[in-house]
Amino acid sequence: MASSTSSDLKLELITTGEKSGTWGTITNTNLQILEQAASGYIAVDVASSDVALALSNHAVSNGKNLYFKLTGTLAANRTVTMPDGAERVFIVEDATTRSSSNYTLTIKTASGTGVTLPVGSKCLVYSDGTNVNLGIRQKGYYTPTTAYTAVDGDQLLIDTSGSGIGSAVTITLPASPSVGSEVTFIDSGNNFASNNLTIARNGSNILGAASNLVVSVNASAFTLVFVNATRGWAYKDKI
Repeated sequence: MASSTSSDLKLELITTGEKSGTWGTITNTNLQILEQAASGYIAVDVASSDVALALSNHAVSNGKNLYFKLTGTLAANRTVTMPDGAERVFIVEDATTRSSSNYTLTIKTASGTGVTLPVGSKCLVYSDGTNVNLGIRQKGYYTPTTAYTAVDGDQLLIDTSGSGIGSAVTITLPASPSVGSEVTFIDSGNNFASNNLTIARNGSNILGAASNLVVSVNASAFTLVFVNATRGWAYKDKI
């Protein structure tokens, strides 16, 4: 019987009596793959194009690492894809720079759905072989320089003073939130009374009303959490 291949890390599985004289080479390669999956790190530049990670049979390959640091200045929405069919747990760090504040960065399987990363976040994600799902998220902070559409998990430092945006600004909530989706808003310029923050509801209620939320109090800091279709977005905490 010929050797076979494991489904997740693509190790070579040798049958009894096979591969005479090559067990050492094959075993060493398998151990290198296991080491990569347990502690491997790779920086992936996503500045100029989407990136498809590989899970090559019987070989070390970039998609088998544990930790992926995504880098580069985004010139468009970018997607990093994992091959379908492999069950994996891995960590993704968004270390990109956004040349436009509305460019998004998503990690997904080739045919399934995935996770859109909040700017500056570090996420433990897992693939069930069909989709990439969020496990644990460490949020980062982002300072928009113009109108911006938020993603779940964003923590936004918003400066509408002359040293920042210099005018009133609109931040749009995510279009299709799930229960528990969160966005944090912080008046980092202490200027919302002069240049208001408008939070656009993007199809969902805010505080039970089908209207946008205008914030006009200096030093405001609060988190909105999506609770249900009727209530929509509600305050989780507020200063």
